[in-house]
Amino acid sequence: MNYLFFLIITIFILVSCTEETNYTKEAKESKMGIIKTKSIEKVKQQLYEKFGEESKFRIERGVNQVAMFWMQEDGSDSDFETFCMENFISDGIELDKLFKRLSENFEILIGYNREIALNLRKPVDLDIGEPLTVDYIFAAYDPYAHLTEDLFRNKIAFIILLNFPYYTLDEKNDLGKNWTRKQWAYARVADYFVSRIPPELLKAQTQAQADADAYISQYNIYAGLLVDDEGKTYFPAEMKLISHWNLRDEIKSQYSKENSLPAQKIIYEVMKRIITQEIPSEVINSNQYNWNPFKNIVFKNGQEIKSTPELNTRYQHIINNFKASKALDPYSPYFKNFIEKKFNYEFEIPQEQIEKMFIDFISSSQAKEVGELIKKRLGRELQPFDIWYDGFKARSTLSQDMLNLKAKQKYPDSYHFAKDMPRILKTLGFSPSKAEFISSKIVVEASRGAGHASGAEMRSALSNLRTRIEKDGMNYKGYNIAIHELGHNVEQTITMQDIDYYFLKGVPNTAFTEAWAFIFQKRDLDLLGIIDKNPDTEHLNALDNFWMTYEIMGVALVDMRVWKWLYENPNATSEQLKNETIKIAKEIWNNYYAPVFGIKDEPVLAIYSHMIAYPLYLSAYPLGHLIEFQIEEYIKDKNLAIEMERMLVSGRITPEQWMYNAVNDGLSIQPLLNATTNAINYFKNKI
Repeated sequence: MNYLFFLIITIFILVSCTEETNYTKEAKESKMGIIKTKSIEKVKQQLYEKFGEESKFRIERGVNQVAMFWMQEDGSDSDFETFCMENFISDGIELDKLFKRLSENFEILIGYNREIALNLRKPVDLDIGEPLTVDYIFAAYDPYAHLTEDLFRNKIAFIILLNFPYYTLDEKNDLGKNWTRKQWAYARVADYFVSRIPPELLKAQTQAQADADAYISQYNIYAGLLVDDEGKTYFPAEMKLISHWNLRDEIKSQYSKENSLPAQKIIYEVMKRIITQEIPSEVINSNQYNWNPFKNIVFKNGQEIKSTPELNTRYQHIINNFKASKALDPYSPYFKNFIEKKFNYEFEIPQEQIEKMFIDFISSSQAKEVGELIKKRLGRELQPFDIWYDGFKARSTLSQDMLNLKAKQKYPDSYHFAKDMPRILKTLGFSPSKAEFISSKIVVEASRGAGHASGAEMRSALSNLRTRIEKDGMNYKGYNIAIHELGHNVEQTITMQDIDYYFLKGVPNTAFTEAWAFIFQKRDLDLLGIIDKNPDTEHLNALDNFWMTYEIMGVALVDMRVWKWLYENPNATSEQLKNETIKIAKEIWNNYYAPVFGIKDEPVLAIYSHMIAYPLYLSAYPLGHLIEFQIEEYIKDKNLAIEMERMLVSGRITPEQWMYNAVNDGLSIQPLLNATTNAINYFKNKI
């Protein structure tokens, strides 16, 4: 299975600590590329003579691609030569027939395998009762595990590699400027076969990610049982917050309340105990104990009891994911390791470029100036958790209780949200017929975890919107997540149903679908019937986007540097990784956040659960914020729905080409920095 197939499971479907397995030795020798140079040159020459110079580029690249992945079990050098001579297609009409058949059959293969994986995961992903032990085993089952190897063994993969050249990222960005839509689609076909990974290694990777996801999806803290040094509680008795998402969002929600500092501080202490793994295992997903996170003392029935720290479970999952992913490296000859493959292949933006962009942004002078604005608005010195300051949003002035009541009344269950989707989409500018069509392609479900969206992989299937729904209805947090996930689902539906070629379905990378989710999420109050008439909204939005981007870029830098360190220290223990992760988080904090906050050595940037379950995904969020802002600036005086449909039908071309098609400019930090400067100047005399 190649990484694109794996993405379908781990990102769009969203995937107990495992013991370390012994597969790294197997991965030392890929056993690919066994064909002798003499045979490769011989068959090229024969094909040149047969089809002429006009086919030279495709012959050269196609034969090399087949030779690169050919293994002993695929046949001898003579079999290789015969295969190339019999299966190279020079005629354009015949090549197009092959392309169309591949499009039809890949939609079947990918589409139905996605349905299998999605449905097998229902008991662990949805709030439909406690999962059985066997449910976690089914959730880890990977229906794609043998697919790529099967396609190599029956030679379909080799037919594709022989006839459809693979283009590097630089080539796509350079040549793609002048490609037709069909040429772009042709270029995407070979992208399906950049790896030939043994199924047992793919199973190990899927298992590691499934285990990590199961661990995270049940990492709940009963906030109503948290107590301070005086034994005081700050939250409703039944409140259950998943880490990190709900813990962070509860800190955000407190900015709309009076005297919220103690509640925010106690949650931040919880976060720090999770990062250091000093959190008592007894209080994780349990409503049986009171816990004072300041002193790290656990009580039962008012009596202090002895507790046991979690002991690095969090970091062992990162190691398990690292080892499972590193074991695949020898089988992806275009990329030196998982990091390069993630950024050059999945994101199609080099890691070095992303890191530089992030550092330039969080080093900007605007960060300190926005920090000063926040300090004035709060009327106090900044605290580390003010990295999640939410006061620039319209909802920050609204009562959380009122928002919860309104959401619960409107959406007592998933059915009522699904029923309301056509109205929501029409409010956003979609025509009545388009709103009904898109809504008919989305199913809404109550999520066990924080919520996620899973896009259909064939036109006849539905996309899935999952969000947290409490017993008494969808609270505001669940509603806010639902609108975010709806943005994903609308993008997924348009880029599946309206795209011209199946191989171009989707968007350039996950940052682009995050951008649309952010665009929808920003309009959640309007869609709930709460109209924002604040004349400062445009400038507040710029400040809000800046601060969110500033925060998550630091988190993404921690993620990237942890993975670089793991590659330098592949035999690290969970204790060593914990210490290094905290060290990296503090270093990034001290370099780019302490000058703004006036506080050093804070580990907060290491709290994100994505680091545990979704390796190197976090860069998608800051990239998404940058893309979101550029889109918002472009559509400011335009119809959102019309522009969304126009932009999305570009499909999965490279990020660089997509941005120019969409907003006539490349991806850049400068538009947001410029708008932030304007907003700072606007508010200087108002606050």
